[in-house]
Amino acid sequence: MQIGNRIIAHDQPPLVIAEIGINHGGSLAVAKEMVRLAAASGCECIKHQTHFLDDEMTDEAKSIFPPNADVSIWEVMARCALSAEDEVALKDYTENLGLIYLSTPFSRKAADFLNEIGVPAFKIGSGEADNLPLIRHIARMGKPVILSTGMQTIETIRASVAILDQAGIDYALLECTNLYPSPPEIVSLQGVTDLRQAFPRAVVGFSDHSIGPEMALASVALGACILERHYTDSRYRIGPDIINSMDPAELRFLIDRSREIHTALMNPKRRTEAEEPVYRFARASVVADRDLALGHVITEADIWARRPGSGEIAGYDFDKVVGKRLNRAVTRNTQLKWGDLE
Repeated sequence: MQIGNRIIAHDQPPLVIAEIGINHGGSLAVAKEMVRLAAASGCECIKHQTHFLDDEMTDEAKSIFPPNADVSIWEVMARCALSAEDEVALKDYTENLGLIYLSTPFSRKAADFLNEIGVPAFKIGSGEADNLPLIRHIARMGKPVILSTGMQTIETIRASVAILDQAGIDYALLECTNLYPSPPEIVSLQGVTDLRQAFPRAVVGFSDHSIGPEMALASVALGACILERHYTDSRYRIGPDIINSMDPAELRFLIDRSREIHTALMNPKRRTEAEEPVYRFARASVVADRDLALGHVITEADIWARRPGSGEIAGYDFDKVVGKRLNRAVTRNTQLKWGDLE
C-alpha cells in the first residue's frame, strides 16, 4: 500500500507511526512541540485522534470510566480534544516538517472532517474495528485504511475486512492488545502471523501498548510492516496513555532498530563475502592423526579434522578419505591433499 509518497511493503523498512493521540491534553502548542521532536527523531508519520463528542458518544458515556482514567470517557475526551481549527493547524505544521499526518476518526463527523482537510489515509482504532457502518462510510471515501484489530479474533474481523475488500482500497491490519499497558502475558506476537495467513491481501503491522520497544521490534521479524506506538515529548506528563508512551529518544531507538531488523530479515541463508576471512581459519581440514606409512589404507582412526581450513581436503569431505591408500608417508597433523591418495 502507499500513503502519500511512502510505500509500505514487506521489502520496505517498517513505517513507524508516532501516535500523539490525546497526549497533548488539548493544547495545540504541546501537540506541535511533540511533532517537532518526533521529526527530529527521524519519524515519518504522526497520528492524532479526532474527537467531535456530539457525534461520537451519547450521554451514557458520562458514567463510563476507562480503566486507565479517574474520570468518565466523556470527560477525558472533552478535556483532550483539539478544535477543528487547531487540528487543521496541527496537520499543516506536521506536513510542513515533511511528515505524514494521520488521525483516527471516532465518528462519522470526524471522518468527514478528516476527508475534507485532505488526510492521505484513515486510521481506524480497535474500538471501531467492528463498527461496520463507520468502516463502510470511511471505505467509500476511497483512501487507504489502517485498521487496528484489538479485542477482535480472526473470525470477528472478517466482516470489516470484507467491507475494505469490496471497496477495492488498500488496507493494513494491525495486531493490537487493548490494555494500557499490555503485559507480555496477553500480547500476541503470533497475531501478526495469524493476520498474514488469514488475510493475504492485507499489509500487516503491530500497534503496541506494552512498555518498552521489545514487542514492536519482535513483530518486525514476523513480518510487521507498520509499527504504531503512543508517543509523548515527556513521560512525566499526566494522561491516560502516557504510561505506555515512548519519548523522542525511544522513538529514535525504535526507528533505528526496526530498520536494522528489517535489513537482516531480507537476507537469505548463505555464506557472505564478509565471512570469507573467518571461513578460512574457522573451518577444519582433514589431517593425519598419527604417522602413516606409504601404502597405508586409511581408516577412520587414522585421520581427524583440525583448524585452519587452509588445507585442500575440507572437514566435510572426511568420509571420502576413509578407505583410500596413501602414495606417500605422512606425519601426524599433516594436512592431507587429494594427490596424497591413490
